[in-house]
Amino acid sequence: MSRLPLKLAGEVINPGETRLLSIPAARLYTDTPIDLPVEVIHSRKPGPVLLVCAAIHGDEINGIEICRRIVGKRLLRRLSGTLLIVPIVNMFGFIQQSRYLPDRRDLNRCFPGSPRGPLGSRLANLIHTELLSHCTHVIDLHTGAIHRKNLSQIRGDLDDPAALGMAEAFGAPIFMDAKVRDGSLRAAAAELGIPVILYEAGEALRFDEPAIKAGVRGIMSVMRHLGMLPARTDQPPRKLVPVKASRSYWLRAERDGIVISKIKLGQRVKEGQVLAYLASPFGGPEKPLKSRSDGIVIAASQIPLVNEGEALFHIAEFTTLRKASDSVEAFQEQFDDQPEPEAFTQPL
Repeated sequence: MSRLPLKLAGEVINPGETRLLSIPAARLYTDTPIDLPVEVIHSRKPGPVLLVCAAIHGDEINGIEICRRIVGKRLLRRLSGTLLIVPIVNMFGFIQQSRYLPDRRDLNRCFPGSPRGPLGSRLANLIHTELLSHCTHVIDLHTGAIHRKNLSQIRGDLDDPAALGMAEAFGAPIFMDAKVRDGSLRAAAAELGIPVILYEAGEALRFDEPAIKAGVRGIMSVMRHLGMLPARTDQPPRKLVPVKASRSYWLRAERDGIVISKIKLGQRVKEGQVLAYLASPFGGPEKPLKSRSDGIVIAASQIPLVNEGEALFHIAEFTTLRKASDSVEAFQEQFDDQPEPEAFTQPL
């Protein structure tokens, strides 16, 4: 029995067809149209419908490059099912190099949206009705906020066996059971019964090559796990065993001034260990900032200037800390020393 065409945003994509859709989304106040670009690969063979999306926060650009590299993979010619790739969800924020929409709303708090609400609500409704409603699985790509870098990690509802299977297949060194936030894309997907994992890696407005390479490999691994791609026939790289965090917390600055950091992202720390010193730029005594527990640094501020109360280090705790530390170390060895990828397009 042949597959049916896919009807998406008023377009018909036939089995075996690859199409770049430009879905009208909004307009700038210059009357310039803003479209939502969607790469659609609709295989002749049946299978899941996977949505891979990035930049729902417009300044989180690592995922955009991950999507670009995924689109160039020749292996997608052997795809089963349907792949929807949206490299830039929040085009307004991307243009302005901003996390937010022009009205300072967070698009990832606007779902499921409404066709008659404010801009964020309308965009969320468009994504919900034209894309999300067609999907069976979602991978949402994120980074840390501005001046804040995240260790590569997966977040999701790990009580959902489907999401847990995707998280384990992705191969990030750690994963975290994250609560669903009202108004998020993940919350809207949960209402539809769609499993979602979030890949968090790097920082806003920066390309992080190890995080990008890990993201590309992770998505391809999830697609194999879902049966969308054939199993590897070559020698696979050493498989990472992700370790689940039991809890996490942020260490915040206890005074304002400058930060003299003594640790690195991904480093294992002990309870009472000095992670940084806080000091006045005009001299005087330095105040140590100590870890409250054993754990691993999974996110860190990247700017050495701080106001009292600002988040500096995100510490994750594990029931099997040594396993988590070994997983992070293996990840860093595997991706930090890899050569730069070759371009998949011909030079102009």
